[in-house]
Amino acid sequence: MDERMKKACIFDLDGTLLDSMNVWLQIDVDFLKKRGFEVSPDYTAIVSSMNFPEAAAYTKERFALADDVSDIMREWNDMAAYAYANTVKMKPGAKEYLAALKERGAKLAIVTSSVPDLFEPTLRNHGILDWFDVICISEEVGCGKSRPDIFLLAAQKLGVKPSDCIVFEDIIEAVKSAKSIGMTVCGVYDEASHGDWAEIKSHADFTLTDFTDGILYV
Repeated sequence: MDERMKKACIFDLDGTLLDSMNVWLQIDVDFLKKRGFEVSPDYTAIVSSMNFPEAAAYTKERFALADDVSDIMREWNDMAAYAYANTVKMKPGAKEYLAALKERGAKLAIVTSSVPDLFEPTLRNHGILDWFDVICISEEVGCGKSRPDIFLLAAQKLGVKPSDCIVFEDIIEAVKSAKSIGMTVCGVYDEASHGDWAEIKSHADFTLTDFTDGILYV
């Protein structure tokens, strides 16, 4: 067996399996423009590793919004629902990549800061919802991916050690978190995190610019 062989593959959704970061970037633009603000690169970088409640609370505090955190989350959810149900596509080659991993007997998991109301219709539309042994959302652990809690939860639910997992991520903070608990990490390129790509490559064990290159690290 190849020394790189792992028992489980843990995938992020937005920006990794799903070509959906443009949806969230547009939501940020529209939501803040409605309130008289513009989106800055540091704002996008900060909220990208947070879970929904954390991002809403941060946005409320940063821009001194009168909106309740629950109302911010509801508005974001409503803005994203149509796109996820109808227009969000998988990254090129991602479905075939998952199929190849399943054929090799790897356990598959999702770890995401999104919510089931959004991602389940998308995964169902692409015919892969039941391909995953485990789906973990950040709200289960009460924090975003800047801490490794969600990755530990996924390994626990899969019944494997962290060292038996390879994580596929496009966000630098998530890459660092997974690495901190001994998981192997494959950095996945996404245009939204282009500015962090050099740092992602320096921390990840492997990288993929495109799932169509056919390299299986499991």
